[in-house]
Amino acid sequence: MKKWIAGVIAATSIFGLAACGSDKSSGDESKELVVGASNVPHAEILEKVKPILEEKGIELKIETYQDYILPNKDLDNGDLDANYFQHIPYLEAQKEEHGYDFENAGGIHIEPIGVYSQKYKSLEELPEGATILMSNSVADHGRILTLLEEKGLITLNEGVDKTKATLDDIAKNPKKLQFDYEYEAALLPQLYENGEGDAVLINSNYAIDSGLNPLKDSIAIEDKNSPYVNVIAVNKGDENKEEVKALVEALRSKEIQDFISEEWDGAVVPVSE
Repeated sequence: MKKWIAGVIAATSIFGLAACGSDKSSGDESKELVVGASNVPHAEILEKVKPILEEKGIELKIETYQDYILPNKDLDNGDLDANYFQHIPYLEAQKEEHGYDFENAGGIHIEPIGVYSQKYKSLEELPEGATILMSNSVADHGRILTLLEEKGLITLNEGVDKTKATLDDIAKNPKKLQFDYEYEAALLPQLYENGEGDAVLINSNYAIDSGLNPLKDSIAIEDKNSPYVNVIAVNKGDENKEEVKALVEALRSKEIQDFISEEWDGAVVPVSE
């Protein structure tokens, strides 16, 4: 959208640079919406939304990313109009850490995080002192620890905010699990394939992108009631723009929800509100 506006300004400048910028005429009311997204499932979902938005005069452009850092940097500096890759706790942590003035324009789906192992077929089989590989994203640590607590492997301190829990909040660790959290989330599937660690915690988007089926290949997984909803994030004030509202509405439509459910068979769970 910002590129389109720049093109219109250039086309009407006193220097007559009509060939610069966008080639859209001032009478063309179609709008451009640039959204940053992870390859899977976010970009694939957005591809299905393109024709819906096109009918409303909105051209959707998708920029894909393989990491969790650049999509927010590019949203902040204006290269993106919105991004679609992160859950709410991560968004809030990024805002606090970097001072981003972002808003959640709407929740779209949940990607359950799973535990994977080349060596063991269940969490119960994990031996004493087993090494657990996990993301270096602190925003995911509370989520991972909550999952492990729900599965009976650890106990967190009473009263702790589980979305912000850290390894220091572990009250009981009967198997004396060892946590290794120095890895970028995108590298975890490769570590799993290489047989490193006794168990690896992998976000479903990276698992799916690497050819894993979270429901079939994991030895444990979050249930569908996970609070970690993936959202459309925008700069503050942009959540009220017509094209952003249209994007969220399209993503929550029955057509797209059915696509998500059928395409990933429960490994990605749509939310309607």
